[in-house]
Amino acid sequence: MEQWRTFPGVAGRPKLPQERSDNSSRTTTSKELQASLASVKVNVHDSTIRKRLGKNGLHGRVPRRKPLLSKKNIKARLSFARKHLDPQDFWENTLWTDETKIKYFGRSVSHYVWRKSNTAFQKKNIIPTVKYGGGSVMVWGCSAASGPGRLAVINGTMNSAVYQKILKENVRPSVCDLKLKRTWVLQQDNDPKHTSKSTSEWLKKNKMKTLEWPSQSPDLNPIEMLWHDLKKVVHARKPSNVAELQQFCKDEWAKIPPQCCNRLIASYGKRLIAVVAAKGGPTIY
Repeated sequence: MEQWRTFPGVAGRPKLPQERSDNSSRTTTSKELQASLASVKVNVHDSTIRKRLGKNGLHGRVPRRKPLLSKKNIKARLSFARKHLDPQDFWENTLWTDETKIKYFGRSVSHYVWRKSNTAFQKKNIIPTVKYGGGSVMVWGCSAASGPGRLAVINGTMNSAVYQKILKENVRPSVCDLKLKRTWVLQQDNDPKHTSKSTSEWLKKNKMKTLEWPSQSPDLNPIEMLWHDLKKVVHARKPSNVAELQQFCKDEWAKIPPQCCNRLIASYGKRLIAVVAAKGGPTIY
């Protein structure tokens, strides 16, 4: 490793992650760096490479997975956050909804990235994701400040008609159970099934007011934390088949304490502040 200090200008010497501007170098492993150095006859142990990177403030960490944000997405997120730094009672009267897929087998392969402290959510240090990347059971759920609403298991392919059926069977009963005011608002993301012409007409016909939502913003939906916790407890029960997975999801969703939902909404303003601070970019949520 000291040869890097002694011969910094050796032709062909691979650049360290902090020396390169491309993001690909940040996911290079210490073993790969060792092999690259060996190709230019610089022999060094991979543990020495990790120590040297550590002294330069770079540490191997699992990169956060965040939605891929376009300039349009970033602008919309920033606009939403600034617009809705509203009184807390608005969020307490919102019905949050979402769908997610829950796996009952194996974990994905882990990845690492070399980054400095407090840079976890910078674009170069995250892995962009898209919705519904695999899984075996898809569920729809809703919640409010007063607690979890209903949970629906989705069998087969979900289209606009299936989505409208879910709304018909679950939204108003949840609004009633959660004791939302008459001025309640329905939150949903911009999935094509949610924003299709037929769904928009159905919502209008059924007098359901929806919240204008910025795309690629799961960090602005507190129900995502409920999904995180639900998956954790369901996986801990080790379901062995789809039927068990479905039942475990229903069982554990029903156990979510209202206080948990209340805390998420009570701190909602912090999410908006975080988006403003990130200028519309990824946040810690």
